[in-house]
Amino acid sequence: MSKTIIAENISHKFSGRQVLDNITLSAGKGEIFGLLGPSGAGKTTLIKILTGQLTPDSGYAALLGQDTRKLNPHARRQIGAMMDNFGLYERLSVCNNLAFYADIYRVPHKAIPDILRQIGLYESRKTAVSNLSKGMKNRLSLARALMNRPKALFLDEPTTGLDPVTTKEMHRLLTAAKEEGCTIFLTTHNMFEAQSLCDYVALLGQGKIIDSGSPAEICRRYNHLNRLKVSLKDGKCVELENGRTAALPLSQYLDADMVASIHSTEPTLETVFIELTGKGLNENDEYAGNFQETTQRHAKK
Repeated sequence: MSKTIIAENISHKFSGRQVLDNITLSAGKGEIFGLLGPSGAGKTTLIKILTGQLTPDSGYAALLGQDTRKLNPHARRQIGAMMDNFGLYERLSVCNNLAFYADIYRVPHKAIPDILRQIGLYESRKTAVSNLSKGMKNRLSLARALMNRPKALFLDEPTTGLDPVTTKEMHRLLTAAKEEGCTIFLTTHNMFEAQSLCDYVALLGQGKIIDSGSPAEICRRYNHLNRLKVSLKDGKCVELENGRTAALPLSQYLDADMVASIHSTEPTLETVFIELTGKGLNENDEYAGNFQETTQRHAKK
């Protein structure tokens, strides 16, 4: 299957700092690819390279079968991007914002009311963007990115700071776009978002991809403890080895009607990232000094 998005050995520096270091990845039609890393890890820089806004120092990037350094107008009209409310005009109304981009993308204006209904902004169509809440602005940004029914959609931390209801609605819209064949490239430091949305993820730290795979594969790969956590009705919590030795005590708890819940101890993407870097996904300070040692140790496994 041909890939919609391709990056091969991409490297880039800013002011002498290595922001991206030999990045290789790809995403196909109807896939959601998640790039996970803390703020300042190089995620936005990679999006700018993949969309032709920035030329890498070395390496090759292709989008919709074209070198991103030479994207033609037709290819650019098949791309959608949502990057921190970029491109919203505060003085214009919701409707006029979309009308402006409809002309650029050659989308009929008669499609705008349906788009606004889909994202729940039809009743606010005459409201100036400056008077919208953050959640409403994010929904409008997503509507702008989706209005041309793009073949490739780039989202840079799209749900940061949003309430759970708005986030869930945006996830629904993205899933619908995926089902229509859109390739979605998502950057986030929200591990729940990545685990619930993405088919494939890459963990980015200090400009390098530390590990990649489906969210479930990565979590299983680092499931060192492999234990069962049994919550009892009296409030106590018991940990058992996830194997034959757990059968007898677990059956005793069940026979005595003492069990409130049973959970396995697979790590989350967040805990995997912390293990590999010594740093959480929500932090943006310098990485812990054990980064190289940790990644080299896991590369040998």
